[in-house]
Amino acid sequence: MAKVKDFVLDEIRPIIAKRNDELVDTEYVNEKGQNYLRIYVDRENGIDMDEIAALSELISAKLDQLQPDPFPDPYVLELSSPGIERPIKTAADWQKALNQYVHVNLYQKVEKQKEYEGTLKSFTDSEIELVVKVKTRKKVLSLPRKLIANIRFAIEF
Repeated sequence: MAKVKDFVLDEIRPIIAKRNDELVDTEYVNEKGQNYLRIYVDRENGIDMDEIAALSELISAKLDQLQPDPFPDPYVLELSSPGIERPIKTAADWQKALNQYVHVNLYQKVEKQKEYEGTLKSFTDSEIELVVKVKTRKKVLSLPRKLIANIRFAIEF
């Protein structure tokens, strides 16, 4: 499945870039016997449903033209916005996340927890600093990046 995804990405990146859209993530997965190609796109000030529909038509037409067909089985193409709580994956995402509220899932516990929410104050290749609330006070927590399973933007309540 990884080969299919890589091949498809090479074909669709120029279409997405030409529209000044951002490719956020892709998935090629099998769920309950059905294959799905999911493409998550965004724009600087957000992307609406009409823009996603127009991009979906362009990508679908491109994928239908590919010879030989890279898909071994039928699939469903899904394009969508990653949403406001989008994952933080690229270097640009990390820059946008500075001083923003984020949700972090860890592979193993740090200070008795595997999940944290707080404001991302800094990051390096080896760790992040997160300002978290502990009851009524704030605390700076250093988390090793190698322990981060995933990190995404979050909404603070």
